[in-house]
Amino acid sequence: MVKRLLLVGDQGAALLRLHTIHINNARNWVFMEEPLPEAVAEPIKPDISISLTKLLIDGKFVDAASGKTFPTIDPRTEEIIAHVAEGDVEDVNKAVKAARRAFDKGPWPKMTPYERSKILLRFADLIDKHSDELATLESLDSGKTYQQSRYAEIPTMAILSRYYAGWVDKTHGLTVLADGPHSVQFLHEPIGVAGQIIPWKFPLLMFSWKVGPALACGNTIVLKTAEQTPLSALLAGKLLHEAGLPEGVLNIISGYGHTAGAAISSHLDIDKLAFTGSTEVGKIVSQATATTDFGGVRGKKKTKTVFFGRL
Repeated sequence: MVKRLLLVGDQGAALLRLHTIHINNARNWVFMEEPLPEAVAEPIKPDISISLTKLLIDGKFVDAASGKTFPTIDPRTEEIIAHVAEGDVEDVNKAVKAARRAFDKGPWPKMTPYERSKILLRFADLIDKHSDELATLESLDSGKTYQQSRYAEIPTMAILSRYYAGWVDKTHGLTVLADGPHSVQFLHEPIGVAGQIIPWKFPLLMFSWKVGPALACGNTIVLKTAEQTPLSALLAGKLLHEAGLPEGVLNIISGYGHTAGAAISSHLDIDKLAFTGSTEVGKIVSQATATTDFGGVRGKKKTKTVFFGRL
């Protein structure tokens, strides 16, 4: 079996043959420094302007409180794509405050399911409309092929938004007969502020899997993107607001795990945390959430619900 591998170095790119051999039923990869004759094209320079590089807090794109930025890198060339606002503890506090206010006093959790569903459906339409831009950002920032982003992941993102829009008015309660002339009624209600931390491998699909269900159920969100891939989620957040999402419902923080991620994981006013990433970081997140189990900022015992995913 023979495959081809593209290697990029300081002196340009070379195509090498990659041979697969099997020894005792185990697969072993053997690299043969044998250039192939095909010419290697220069990396494509996407025709796109990077304009969204700030934090999304309370419906507005703002600089980090510290004024700091960090570079996001094109993995093909190791060149800087853009400098992005570096969120920290103060920015997370502002985002959580905005999300709490939007949940306690804003229209989103009180909105009829039909109205929430319409916003998610409009968001799906905007994904279709801006699919080229979303796919270009996704490929540029993560290094995956444009074909995978444009014709697989972005259409799936739109499908997910329509799927979750369909669930908005199907989250029903339950009535159960009890002993005697009594009945018990169960209600499904929004839990509150959801903290969400996503990895770099599938930025927009991870965005959809985290944000979609939380919004469909009427929650508000503080989401931290992976520091390697912060760009596409900011555009998705902008499109959600164009679709009619109220201010403060979705807040997006770009930054590092040991600062912004740690602040989200240990924040006393976040009711639920969803995390997808490595097992090692998952253990750190679990330890951080353990410190929030008692003495919530609203003066009552509060236990944070944590959901983990692994990539």
